[in-house]
Amino acid sequence: MSPAVWGAVLGATTALGLLLVVSRLRVIHKPQLSVRVLPYLRDLPQVGRSTALRPVSSSPVTAAAGIFGPALRWAADTVERVLGGAASVRRRLERADLDRTVHDLRVEQVLWGLGGFTLAAVYGVLKALAGSPAVASSVLLCVVGFVGGVVLRDQWLTSLVRARERRILTEFPTVAELLALAVAAGESPVAALDRVVARSGGDLSRDLGRVLAAVRTGAPVAAAFDHWAATSGLPVVARFASGVAVAVERGTPLADVLHAQAADVREAGRRDLIESAARREVAMMLPVVFLVLPVTVFFAFWPGVVGLHLTAP
Repeated sequence: MSPAVWGAVLGATTALGLLLVVSRLRVIHKPQLSVRVLPYLRDLPQVGRSTALRPVSSSPVTAAAGIFGPALRWAADTVERVLGGAASVRRRLERADLDRTVHDLRVEQVLWGLGGFTLAAVYGVLKALAGSPAVASSVLLCVVGFVGGVVLRDQWLTSLVRARERRILTEFPTVAELLALAVAAGESPVAALDRVVARSGGDLSRDLGRVLAAVRTGAPVAAAFDHWAATSGLPVVARFASGVAVAVERGTPLADVLHAQAADVREAGRRDLIESAARREVAMMLPVVFLVLPVTVFFAFWPGVVGLHLTAP
């Protein structure tokens, strides 16, 4: 078959796939009957428990699962069986503050893997059309592209967790000082927490908002902070939550505990900054030694070399 026929077949297949995706997305984005009727049927508990009346999420993962259905779920289950570590993934999702399940992440990994597979397949097709077909290497490249996409999505989740933890460490001293000032002014721990959450923003403030919501729903203050300490992935935040819980239980001065926690975090940040500067100093020497210094030596000795050649008999 000629390249023109191959191009026509690929274009028709792509157009058909895009048409199917657009048609399915239009159906998904239409308001469900449950969304229109369920607010008027809240007094019927059997309707609220029905799985058919759950609102459909508008996330890309749900849309992809609705379009491709069992095949995508089977691929996600296969990735889960091969990789495992559902507990670790669930904990990282909680630490990244992502409203997703482990299955949703596996579906995203499959989609990223299919993206890498598609790029590798396109490269193989272009290489074959250029006149150098290599089936074995193209298949191996497609497999590597799929595995690379799956692993890259997992690494992206880890990077999201680290970025959120860095933001929390940046916000922590200020929030702790605000809590200390509110408690020192005579407010109770719950009132101080409410005041700080209402007047601050960020990831740490959202975590404190969840603690405040747990306290308002009847959980003891110490138990709510203990749960936060258990689910947090940062030792500094865990020590802070445990210190607040112990101070509330035993009646120790909470303002002093908060000031000490903020001072500890600032000192830890200062030490990390000094260590990072020391590592960057060594890294900065690499381009100086291997790039700038050879060029400087070359410019210094090249005129002498040229002069020797000109004056030689």
